Parts: sequence; C-alpha cells; structure tokens
Amino acid sequence: MPFILVIPSIDIKDRKTVRVVQGIPEIKSEEYGNDPVEMAKIWRAENAKTIHIVDFNAIEDHSDCNFDIIAEICRSVVIPVELAGGIRSLSDAEKMFDLGVARIVISTLCFENPAEFKKVIERFGPSKVAAAIDFIDDEVVIRGRKIKTGLKPVDESIRLSAVGVERFIVTDVKRNGMLLGPNIEMCKTIANVTKARVTISGGVRNKDELMDIQTFLPIGIDSVIIGRALYENRFPCQKLWRIAEIGLFS
Repeated sequence: MPFILVIPSIDIKDRKTVRVVQGIPEIKSEEYGNDPVEMAKIWRAENAKTIHIVDFNAIEDHSDCNFDIIAEICRSVVIPVELAGGIRSLSDAEKMFDLGVARIVISTLCFENPAEFKKVIERFGPSKVAAAIDFIDDEVVIRGRKIKTGLKPVDESIRLSAVGVERFIVTDVKRNGMLLGPNIEMCKTIANVTKARVTISGGVRNKDELMDIQTFLPIGIDSVIIGRALYENRFPCQKLWRIAEIGLFS
C-alpha cells in the first residue's frame, strides 16, 4: 500500500540552515547544523524522496544570496527539490528553474497579482507550480506570513483551482514549528472542494499523526512537509521512508 510522502524541509537564511517557528526564522546551529548542502545530503542518505527548501532572504528582501547554495543542493542530490520564497513574477520563476529545482511554490503572487500567477502556470504547467496557502485563524497571510489579507483559505483554494492549480501546500502558521499537530480539517476541506492534491505543512510531530494523515490519501492529501520533528528525531524517519512507495513527482 502506498504511504504518505514525508518531505524534509530545509529553511535557509543568510546561507545557513535555520529553525522556523510560526514563520520566523531563527539560527539554531547547535541543533540544525550550518550547511544547507550537507543537510540535504543527510536527508538524501536517509532515503528522502524529495526536499522542500524555503529561502528566507528571498522572502524578506528579494535577495539572491542563497541561489548558489540552492543550485548546489540540486546538483548534490538525485531527488527532486522544490523551492519556496520570494517568487513575485514570471521572471523570478524562470530564475528558480534555472537553479535546477523541480517545482516552485508560490504564495504572495497568487493573491497580489493573480494575472501574473496565471502566466507562471501557463508557462511551466501545473505540475511544476504549487500554490501555498498560509493562514492564521482562517485568514490568508502573505509577504512572509506577516500581512493579513482578509481572504478565506477555502475560498481562495477554489479560485486558484479554477485557474489551473493542481497542488496546494497548506500551512496553519500558528502550528508551524510548534509541534502542536497539523490542521488536518483545513487540509481535508481544501482537498474535497478543489479535488487537487494537498501537502500538509506545519505541526506534524510523530508517527501516529502520519498514520492518521495516511487515511486521507484517497481524497488527495498525499504528502507532508516536516521540519522540526525530523531534526529533533521525534519518530523513526528511516523506517518510514523505507516503506514509502509513492513519489510526489512520479
């Protein structure tokens, strides 16, 4: 039986791996190590089937200071890499793919400039572009999860599905990095109303929660992005990945 796909997250700021709590990056080198490239190699050695990267410098000031590191990660592992952070135009999207990533994850552009986002979907195709829905208390937040929009996550998922989005990455910001458990209900609702695939991001803390999420594979919840719980060895990830048989990019 196929298993939910576990995707390790590597959050990068100032060329180092950081811990992110509720969208705020914090250097934690004693726990997470400094070198994102080496971290990617470690996850690959642990049999990860894809890696999720967030570039916080790109989010905060549209900087390209981490681009060479991201490109090196793509060259160093033989699995797909998806990238989130600071993609505000079609030109930005093109630059990300030039780094070697397999998929880009877009948030702010979806809501601030829907016409430009549609151009990205049309240029690269829905399999290469995921829409990120970050929310706090049933309200979409953008610009590094700092600006409230007044928009409802479910309503926006329906709108984005209508313009071609086939995958949503859904993050309950209050749970992100807090080890409070994922917001499964919101993810179930988005999966049901859009019939798209959904990746849960934020809050997953143990194997039991993964097994719970596993039951929602039939409605399209097929993957989880995990950061802190993996870095802190909160469940036997090696065993989970060995029995995993589905691939997000297959």
